[in-house]
Amino acid sequence: MASAFPWFLIVLLARVWYLDVQLVTAQPFVADGTVIELNDSNFESAISTFDHILVDFYAPWCGHCKKLSPVLDEAAPILARLNQPIVIAKLDADKYRKLASRHEIDGFPTLKLFVHGVPIEYKGPRKAELLVQFLKKYVAPDVSVLESASAVHSFVDEAGKHFPIFIGFGLDESLLSEYGKRYKKKSWFAVAKDFSEKIMVEYDFEKSPALVAIHPNYNEQNVFYGPFEGHFIDDFVRQNQLPLVVPINYETLKLLNNDDRKIVLTIVNDEMDGKSLELFKILRSAATANHDLVFGFIGVKQWEDFANSFDVNGNTKLPMILVWDGNDEYQLVEGSESLNSLEDQESQISLFLKGYREGRTIKKEVSGPSFLGFINSLFGIKTACLIVFAVAFVIVMHKLAKRGDDVLHRRQTQTEAEDLNRQDYLPGDKEE
Repeated sequence: MASAFPWFLIVLLARVWYLDVQLVTAQPFVADGTVIELNDSNFESAISTFDHILVDFYAPWCGHCKKLSPVLDEAAPILARLNQPIVIAKLDADKYRKLASRHEIDGFPTLKLFVHGVPIEYKGPRKAELLVQFLKKYVAPDVSVLESASAVHSFVDEAGKHFPIFIGFGLDESLLSEYGKRYKKKSWFAVAKDFSEKIMVEYDFEKSPALVAIHPNYNEQNVFYGPFEGHFIDDFVRQNQLPLVVPINYETLKLLNNDDRKIVLTIVNDEMDGKSLELFKILRSAATANHDLVFGFIGVKQWEDFANSFDVNGNTKLPMILVWDGNDEYQLVEGSESLNSLEDQESQISLFLKGYREGRTIKKEVSGPSFLGFINSLFGIKTACLIVFAVAFVIVMHKLAKRGDDVLHRRQTQTEAEDLNRQDYLPGDKEE
């Protein structure tokens, strides 16, 4: 027994030492608002520690990764302070290639949000403020329950301006639960249980129950009083994903691609011109009465290439109004192709809509690419550029290789001729 004691002591000390080393090397993760640096030894531990963790798979040499890094540094402390915090981490996917390959990383930077260990590729905006607003939706309930007027105000403030907000005043939560799940990444949903007359005035509804749609970014809101059954709620929520009159840009084109309605498109010279702003107010009134259509506008000054796709040139009388199918075709209404700013534009728009519904139209094709198809195609601009670059690179390398073969052939021929003329020619002297 005496001789066995030292061995027992040695084993015990070894185990204590091992546990001590483990405690030293396994640093606990803390959601303190800093971006955590991951590697192949702590990656799985980080994913299992946090319910929500956004991982930036980057490469040190990647320019886009360098541009994204300060954005994540700015967003990290804000996301860490949420009631359900979201932690931001990063992994050098170029160094830890096996780990990156296991998570199907094929480009840099790639952002993946791990929700309880399950990865979701993040494809939202990459500016700090918008990234925060987008990610907050992942940790918010599908439908928030608001018990007081202050809770309503807090909810609207927290929701921010990037997404439409739907609040059911006096509605049961179950009526909106389906839409809260379906539009999780696109809209905020809540029901207000207790609210005052002051709230009714503030959110401009006259009775309850009422479903109020708010577009903070456009300072717009619409009210739906029912019926709260069948497809009626569905239509209201779907149609209010966009403001009444949509400014056409890259972001709104993506949203329009998910909407099957035709687009009444008004083309002006400058969106910011006073007369244009007055025209947009008239278009909002028309949109209120024509929910089966989307109303949009574009300024030639803001996006000339897009406007030119509808055959707009220096001789076109602006404002011009048409109906676009969101793809390759648009229609002009006979006698209502343009809006005269010196006459009653409200009446002109009414005549335009009447002519469209009566079928007095001229069909035309969009000149150039389909913008929605272009933006949402599998081959985006970056991919197309990479393909063009790769093809060009192969062609250049092929030409250089061919030129190199020709030069080598000429050198060999010249060398052989010189060697034949040499008096001291030896076979071993020939260049290979």
